[in-house]
Amino acid sequence: QVQVVESGGGSVQAGGSLRLSCAASGFTGSLFCLSWFRQAPGKEREGVAMAHSTGGSTFYADSVKGRFTLSQDNAKKTLYLQMNSLKPEDTAMYYCATKVSVYDGRCPAHSSGYDVWGQGTQVTVSS
Repeated sequence: QVQVVESGGGSVQAGGSLRLSCAASGFTGSLFCLSWFRQAPGKEREGVAMAHSTGGSTFYADSVKGRFTLSQDNAKKTLYLQMNSLKPEDTAMYYCATKVSVYDGRCPAHSSGYDVWGQGTQVTVSS
């Protein structure tokens, strides 16, 4: 059974940093996408950062470019999101999602393209 587990959320002051981890398991394929989404109260879920296991098709939302950085450990099927210079508007529940068997190297941009989701981890940034 494919599953993903997030960790690393918390509360920080504006300008601080957090590192989120997303570990996927339950599948043997090596071509997959791991992606971060977030959802703030009253808002739609939005894509934050996405990566294919080959290292291609990396995407960052405009709102986080230059502040958030992805890194991968494909052997562990784990994706890390380093979040620096955090702002109050980054406050949200952060979800990791995976799509397996992605042979064309393209990760879906919309949440509807993902098969399996984690339970989420809360990030709160105070001003």
